[in-house]
Amino acid sequence: MVSGPVDVPLEYVRLGLRFDRLEEGFVDAYTGDRRIRAQVADEPAPTPQGLRDQARGLLRELESSDLPADRVQHLRGQLTALECTARTMAGEPVGYRDEVQAYFQVDVALGDEASYAAAHAELEELLPGSGTLAERYAVHRRREECPPASLEKAVHALSSALRDRVRSSYGLPEAETVAYEVVTDKPWSGFNYYAGDYRSRVAINADLPHRTSQLPHLVAHESYPGHHTEHCRKEMGLVERAGHVEHTVFLVNTPECLMAEGLADLGLEAAVGAGWGPWTAEVLADLGLRLDGDLAERVSAAAAPLNRVRQDAAIMLHDQGASADDVVAHLQRWSLVSHDRAVQQLRFLTHPLWRAYITTYVEGYDLLARWLHARPAEQPVADRFLRLLDEPLTPGRITAELAG
Repeated sequence: MVSGPVDVPLEYVRLGLRFDRLEEGFVDAYTGDRRIRAQVADEPAPTPQGLRDQARGLLRELESSDLPADRVQHLRGQLTALECTARTMAGEPVGYRDEVQAYFQVDVALGDEASYAAAHAELEELLPGSGTLAERYAVHRRREECPPASLEKAVHALSSALRDRVRSSYGLPEAETVAYEVVTDKPWSGFNYYAGDYRSRVAINADLPHRTSQLPHLVAHESYPGHHTEHCRKEMGLVERAGHVEHTVFLVNTPECLMAEGLADLGLEAAVGAGWGPWTAEVLADLGLRLDGDLAERVSAAAAPLNRVRQDAAIMLHDQGASADDVVAHLQRWSLVSHDRAVQQLRFLTHPLWRAYITTYVEGYDLLARWLHARPAEQPVADRFLRLLDEPLTPGRITAELAG
């Protein structure tokens, strides 16, 4: 009996669902046929070695498939990441930098402390007064804290304002909705749970103080035009119109994560752009919340190079064998965060599922920001950003476009 050709996209979906049986939360979102998930749930318990071999087999099948180049490129990146994940789950030795490269198609290195010092110098000018810079920065951040009782209504106000902009600039299905909820005891500040059918649930972690200047970034990242918008447009286009079943599952620690986090971190720039600080102040003023929007925007730009310090911490911890105390001290020194905030960041960096994930924010933002800014002079930001929302682009593809 001769077997037919392997349906690589469908088998990739099954493989991804099997990983979730070994590590709950590995499937970030699944919007496909429920019967497929039920079938996978009824299978014998998977093993890391078995999943590794399945990923390798699908990579071989992919090379002889008749799929178009963009689907092959996407699936190759995803399957390469899954093969590496299976090896780490099996206890095979994989260097941290090699792990990050296999997951996200980027190479990582420690940041330049001179650029951090330059950022500190700029912040010194923006935040004059007595005390150390860290103390003055902490005072500035506390001044911007959103009262807990106002957090939910502030999120809803910003979400409504951003949604209006995204609907006019990028288009959204009429049926799309986002429900917000406040949660505690999580290693992240916000999380999008996409349920399919253009519906998302966004959780906001109340354990961390939320600043009014950061709330528009958070809402843009999780909802408009970030994760929720991307899921909606890809479900509407790649899945429903084009029938690309591989986009019914979204898997952690794969190249699509770097793309998703990078585009989400660019969300406020893509939806509002320069002047987002005063725009935010105007939206929140209706709720009785005060914000110096101009200062917030300038401080945010000055502090941007310090975002890379979080990746330094991961490299120190997992590649260089630094102690937790040394990593916390590094975060406090260069990121200008409190001890408690540094410990919270360390919690994320040491979580088994998320230890490499910080790269998606650091390298994802930098890569896609360079690509967005390298657009032709006559091309609007919205046209370029729409490609991120709609196409199965990969970090490798973006890097190649920048080089070309």
